[in-house]
Amino acid sequence: MNQLTLGGFTDILRRAAGEEEDVDLEGDIVEVAFADLGYDSLALLEVAAIVEREFGIAIADEAVQEARTPGMFIGLVNGLLEQPA
Repeated sequence: MNQLTLGGFTDILRRAAGEEEDVDLEGDIVEVAFADLGYDSLALLEVAAIVEREFGIAIADEAVQEARTPGMFIGLVNGLLEQPA
């Protein structure tokens, strides 16, 4: 079963919304708030749209808004991937 990894997530994040010059997405960002990384709710909705296409899942907008860190977003996606189709 496919799972979203931190590396895969940061790749999608860069494609969807770019990367702030003063933010190191290669570091330990799992528990860093998206706001501290320079990403707003629109950027995360774009990330969610890419994840939905690439993984064949549906992510509720409300769930995206509740995922405040990369770790929470990755957990959300992997939880959806574990659900039976």
